[in-house]
Amino acid sequence: MKAQALHGHLDALLLAVLEQGPLHGYAIIEALRSRSDGQLDLPTGTIYPALRRLERAGHVASTWSTVNGRERRTYQLTDDGRRALAGERSGWHEFRSTVGRFLDTDTPPTAPA
Repeated sequence: MKAQALHGHLDALLLAVLEQGPLHGYAIIEALRSRSDGQLDLPTGTIYPALRRLERAGHVASTWSTVNGRERRTYQLTDDGRRALAGERSGWHEFRSTVGRFLDTDTPPTAPA
């Protein structure tokens, strides 16, 4: 799946991944890949700018640490990020319900009045 197909949803996906706890950048990429059964294999050039954007918005906070002699940045969800994620989920459910009325095959179309 291409990053462009996620337009408008990447931030919500990142917030959802961080809901499980703090992760460094590569672990976030791996979590997206794993939870999507490999469908979301996004490059660092897509993930890191989004994480910086979320940090500027106050939805995530980051800290630097040294692990095995390597510096890495760990990201974690803030309280504002949790509220933003709740809003994203609500919007997603509404979007899915509305679009599903057209695209789901198990929902019969309604006749015009």
